[in-house]
Amino acid sequence: MDFQFDIVKEYLPFFLKGTLLTIGLSLAGTILGLILGLFIGMGKISKKLIRFPFIWYINIFRGTPLFVQILIIHFGVMPMFMKPVNPILSAIVALSLNSAAYIAEIFRAGIQSIDKGQMEAARSLGMSHAQAMKKVILPQAFKRMIPPLGNEFIVLLKESSLAAIIAAPELLYWGRSAQGAYMRVWEPYITIAIIYLILTLSLTYLIQYLERRFAKE
Repeated sequence: MDFQFDIVKEYLPFFLKGTLLTIGLSLAGTILGLILGLFIGMGKISKKLIRFPFIWYINIFRGTPLFVQILIIHFGVMPMFMKPVNPILSAIVALSLNSAAYIAEIFRAGIQSIDKGQMEAARSLGMSHAQAMKKVILPQAFKRMIPPLGNEFIVLLKESSLAAIIAAPELLYWGRSAQGAYMRVWEPYITIAIIYLILTLSLTYLIQYLERRFAKE
């Protein structure tokens, strides 16, 4: 294999720009997913009739491929709100909605892992259900949710590469661009694979550090 470093060198600025967008898409998807996921997770553990739509939201987004969701949102949903459609915005919406379904389950599992006596004790002190959830249950549950939330962010970081199919200029988009320009496979794809590896390993070590730190508190 004749590896041509000149191709990597020429496209390096584009790979770096794509890396920044990849990180941005993942952060936006995770942050919006956290907000929406908390709401959905709380809805799922509500009374039977109330939780029905939340259960099906989770079932739909966890039971269908993200690739298909991106296509539906970009070509079907977003054109109803904007023309021309911005592929970056479509990617953020798709990643957020998908992430919310998984994060909702993380919140549900985290909340239900806390002993019910904690809620009863908080209520006996005069707190409302919402106050007890905010001040007692969620802080304890959050410590337990750090590893799965971190894993979800790592998964989303890698899955953001699917946004290349709608021409969002993230990392894989520029890898495909280089491959098309030079008809070479090894140089662009090995380079972006190494970049993804660096990102995911860095996040893994960061999550492990946060997990150890919160475990001491």
